[in-house]
Amino acid sequence: MNPLALSVFILSLAIGTTITLSSYHWLLAWIGLEINTLALIPIMTMNPHPRAIEAATKYFLTQATASALVIFSALINAWQTGEWTITAISNISSITISIALMMKLGLAPLHFWMPEVLQGTPLISGLIMSTWQKIAPMSLIIQIAQLINLELMIIVGLLSILIGGWGGINQTQLRKILAFSSIGHLGWMVVILKFDPQLTLLNFILYIIMTTTMFLSFMMTNSTKMQDISTGFSKTPMMATTSMLILLSLAGLPPLTGFIPKLLITTELIKQNAISLASLVMFISLLALFFYIRLTYIFTLTLPPNASNSTPLWYLKIKTNLTLAPLTSTALLIFPMSPTLLLML
Repeated sequence: MNPLALSVFILSLAIGTTITLSSYHWLLAWIGLEINTLALIPIMTMNPHPRAIEAATKYFLTQATASALVIFSALINAWQTGEWTITAISNISSITISIALMMKLGLAPLHFWMPEVLQGTPLISGLIMSTWQKIAPMSLIIQIAQLINLELMIIVGLLSILIGGWGGINQTQLRKILAFSSIGHLGWMVVILKFDPQLTLLNFILYIIMTTTMFLSFMMTNSTKMQDISTGFSKTPMMATTSMLILLSLAGLPPLTGFIPKLLITTELIKQNAISLASLVMFISLLALFFYIRLTYIFTLTLPPNASNSTPLWYLKIKTNLTLAPLTSTALLIFPMSPTLLLML
């Protein structure tokens, strides 16, 4: 793609997200969401492969449906209340708007588009879709958190955690696994949304950091399936080790960064006398833990036939990324800073 065109599309992504984050009017928020959607589609089709075109078409249809539902609900709300303010919505409009935002985020049961779209796009498009594209709808859903139905949030959150774990078990493609991982993490955020929106925000920030680091690691080694990472340790031992630890951080194992939201969300649910809900969430999360540990096993404890056990291969060319080192450190080592993070929020 022409660098000028690519810079225009990246700038459009930033502008769309900024408009949504800074808006107090539903029409402005909708415009920001639309700019985001339209700016990503050319990036998804940088390589004009039929699979990428199919993924871009699925993404456009899904996002267009969700955007239409958002503007329709906002119009109904303005007709009922006489206001376009984001935080002034009626009960019926809050349900439909939250469902539309869940579709944009890829939460279950409106998740079917996400694994297929992520699988059909390059890793850079998958990175943007899994991180940047979720900022705008997540900011809206946090703003209207106190007006959303509690039972709807809990059911959608539990279903997302369940499907995020169950769907990723039998996958061999890394992009699909990261898609189901995203669904599971978003489920954790939605479960705690009504109880403590600040915890949802903290979880979302840490999710973006860990997912970005994982995508950048796969991009550096050009890994898209399990077979690619099985040779990683014999070629790039340090990269394979850090990638394994990042996967364990995504799984939420202590003392890594990913344990922070799991611990704080479980503690908050117990404080709210939702002990059964906390137990159910932790029990369902064991499904996701299985495929994370399977990936770490493939990273470190398996070798393909005729693999070299010597030093890294001299002809392997890896493009270095200066942002990967600080992101890896953040994705692994900030658990001792969790009290400070809570105070900042």
